[in-house]
Amino acid sequence: MKKSFIFLILLLASLTAKAQTTEMFIESESKFGFDETVRILSETILNGGWKISIVHDLKESMKKADKDVLPVKVFELCNPKHSYKLLSKDDERIYSSLMPCRFSVYEKSDGKVYVSRMNSIMLSKQIGGLVEEVMTDAGNDTETFLKSVINR
Repeated sequence: MKKSFIFLILLLASLTAKAQTTEMFIESESKFGFDETVRILSETILNGGWKISIVHDLKESMKKADKDVLPVKVFELCNPKHSYKLLSKDDERIYSSLMPCRFSVYEKSDGKVYVSRMNSIMLSKQIGGLVEEVMTDAGNDTETFLKSVINR
């Protein structure tokens, strides 16, 4: 009886952790192939007044380590208008590790292309205040960019 109870508690904890992970990260299928998804997003972001700080090509990075993986690119975005609100205040600089905004585009073994990102709006609600305001605005902008490629 005691073992069954412990197993049940561990199972519930595992399911709760999985649910929180699924809520904390969002994955959406792209309507396009990998290269076209990357191209459309790059253009949409720049036309939206944001800067692309860097795009990490993880497939190429892995290739240098003699590892072969399907295509993965991680975008880092910045909008100085949003960033300044947090970086200009000493008490808010602790959240700079959440910057810049990031998302990834990758292909899975099913041949489909996906876009994933952290649910920054959900996270920001737990912090509150100015961080919630800035991260919600930035998250909404990012979601607008992603609408150009994802299936909804």
